Amino acid sequence: MMVFRQTLKALLSHWRRHPVQFFSVLTGLWLATSLLIGVQALNSQARDSYARASQLIGGEPQASLSAPGGGTFAQHWFVDLRRQGWPVSPVLQARVTLKGHEEQRLQVMGIDPVSLPPGSAVAGQAREIDEVVEFFTGAGRTWIAPSTLQALGLKEGDRPRTVGDQALPPLHVQPDMAPGVLLMDIGFAQQLLGLPEQVSRLLLPATFTATLPEAFNGLLQFKHADEENNLSRLTESFHLNLDALGFLSFVVGLFIVHAAIGLALEQRRSLLRTLRACGVSARVLITSLALELGALALLGGVAGVLSGYWLASLLLPDVAASLRGLYGAQVPGQLNLSPWWWLGGIGLGLLGALLAGAQSLLRAARLPLLALANPQAWHQAHARWLRRQGAVATLAALIAVSVLVRGDSLASGFVLMTTLLLGAALALPVLLNGVLNRLLRGSRSVLGQWFLADCRQQLPTLSLALMALLLALAANIGAGSMTSGFRQTFSDWLEQRLTAELYISPQTPAQAGELYDWLKQQPTVTAVLPNWQVSIPLQGWPTDIFGIIDHASYRQHWPLLESTDGQAWEQLAGADTLMLSEQLARRLKVRIGDRLTLPTPQGPWAPRIVGIYADYGNPKGHVLINAKHLLAHWPQLTPYRFNLRIEPSKIPPLLAALQNRFNLDDSRIVDQARLKGWSTQVFERTFAATAALNSLTLAVAGVALFISLLTQSQSRLGQLAPLWAIGVTRRQLMLLNLGQTWLLALLTLLLAVPLGIALAWCLDAVINVQAFGWRLPLRVFPLQLAQLLALAMLATLLASAWPLYALYRTQPTDLLRTFAHED
Repeated sequence: MMVFRQTLKALLSHWRRHPVQFFSVLTGLWLATSLLIGVQALNSQARDSYARASQLIGGEPQASLSAPGGGTFAQHWFVDLRRQGWPVSPVLQARVTLKGHEEQRLQVMGIDPVSLPPGSAVAGQAREIDEVVEFFTGAGRTWIAPSTLQALGLKEGDRPRTVGDQALPPLHVQPDMAPGVLLMDIGFAQQLLGLPEQVSRLLLPATFTATLPEAFNGLLQFKHADEENNLSRLTESFHLNLDALGFLSFVVGLFIVHAAIGLALEQRRSLLRTLRACGVSARVLITSLALELGALALLGGVAGVLSGYWLASLLLPDVAASLRGLYGAQVPGQLNLSPWWWLGGIGLGLLGALLAGAQSLLRAARLPLLALANPQAWHQAHARWLRRQGAVATLAALIAVSVLVRGDSLASGFVLMTTLLLGAALALPVLLNGVLNRLLRGSRSVLGQWFLADCRQQLPTLSLALMALLLALAANIGAGSMTSGFRQTFSDWLEQRLTAELYISPQTPAQAGELYDWLKQQPTVTAVLPNWQVSIPLQGWPTDIFGIIDHASYRQHWPLLESTDGQAWEQLAGADTLMLSEQLARRLKVRIGDRLTLPTPQGPWAPRIVGIYADYGNPKGHVLINAKHLLAHWPQLTPYRFNLRIEPSKIPPLLAALQNRFNLDDSRIVDQARLKGWSTQVFERTFAATAALNSLTLAVAGVALFISLLTQSQSRLGQLAPLWAIGVTRRQLMLLNLGQTWLLALLTLLLAVPLGIALAWCLDAVINVQAFGWRLPLRVFPLQLAQLLALAMLATLLASAWPLYALYRTQPTDLLRTFAHED
């Protein structure tokens, strides 16, 4: 133990003499852990919210009966089914806006606590009987999640009012509530929403199986528990993409750690030689180095977890808004993480340190005693490492090509992207070494030859930082090209698809017919385009089928990606045909001309596919059918929405008449500008987290380059002193060093551009297709590339500024001192 303690003390003394290296290791572990832990926190919070939302405030997932069009239906159907022995329980769901909180819409869920199926929260959890009775008697209770109550700035007992001036039952906090949900008795919900004697669906036990009574055949459709609770499945791709960005940041941060640990071991070679000469065994030496690394990892891991929590808190509002807009998922605006998450974050930091330091520990264990005393021992192995890196890079490229040809899944897409980035990163030092050798052979100037030879000599120290810079730049180019291309494509698509000036949704099926007749009689409305909707599962995937009438507006403003001989709309109007979204076609593996079997109340129906269209941002399947064909199979459907073509100046009088006649709330009247603005806002907030993580990744690469330059600045004096001795001034030495750094960075940038474009293609044509079902056109933006390259060169200049300034301030005596130990 005495030997072990003294060995550890001697090793730790290095960090006291080299604080920059100490902080570089901590910084690498901190940044790597922080970014990945932040992403994991976001995903963990979201998935916890899905679990709560899908379990009806803590109970088991339920099956249900609902109207085919997704609207409300008469409450007496619930009574009729109960009398026939069906254990159904009514639920009414709708969204409301509270006064003073117009920017946030909440979901009201009305339930009957007495008839809830076994396993649901009210029936299955240990609640006081008084608490359940107060829920539906007297003034009632509105159960609300603590995070939602805090976000609204309200307190228990308050009775906020909706924009329609309806008061909620008193608020009461329930810890197991899903965020964004207001739970109350169905009687209070019907009064609040203005839907008397109406329900949205009927809950059933998850294991219940029976044949629907003939009287309800076609009026109600049965949904299994896994169909009702598919948020986790729908959002899986979104979270997987965040995980990929976090993992990339983790790898880039570990490059910093790897470079710092390797340099520290190189600088301690004389110390290692002395310890071995004094009798310290290789096992004790490696154990001491591993313990030292573990202590550093613990410090960096704790700092990374804390800052990762802070980063996730900053990004959570944007991620929550994206999930709410894209999938309707309610995620609280505050983090609430379990202790296991904190312990897992620290464990992740330890694992990262082990991965980053394993190679250096292995090299120290294998180098013989005399090699430790040789100042060139670490550089002699560099040529061998370059050959091995080249072989591994070639292997990664072969795997990427194989996956590209044979792969057909999201996992294979990420394997393709990983091997592409890994192969490029490993090939970078090999390519740089080859380019410098070629330039060196063509150089005729003595100083130029030294410039290139010394630049090549710096590769072992700077290669990891340059690899980090390459990965960060490629990720920024790829993600930036994909995001900007998606923004442009999405904007064009919105302009083509959102052509109606007003979108009106009736409150009940009974109101739909009256509203339709009234709208057709309005002289200011040039066209009324009713939409019918029915939701069904297709091969286990939720799909919405829309019935439309034959109208020129669809031909003019509904672009098709593929169609049959340009006659798709005519065939949709007259023949037994359909059109479907690109993502559904890819998921079901169908093409133009195939027949798609749809389950209907009358039995299977197989219309022919005549068109495929883009439907960006929709996680569900989307199908278009002519209304007369749809109503032939679902005759009970009523229009769920009316698209109105009207002069913008005539909209205000029409809205006043609508409100006066039908008393529709604001959520059921949406104008074109508002819908486009909302869609664009969802898009921008969806990629806010991606943009933030990309910027942080580039910042980490800049830190890696700065630390590498700073840590090698002292060891550089031995190479620079001879030049100073023969008459090269310190100012010239500073410019030569800056030129070397910029040369390496510029070569890295030139390689990053094609890699980033290749990565953008992978994201557009592989990852997007497998994750979301649509393919985006590859768009390259030269101005964006120029700005990013300029930013990277600026980051390189800032990273080298302090080491260059330190060199400029170096005194002649310091340069002379480097000759003191020459033999």
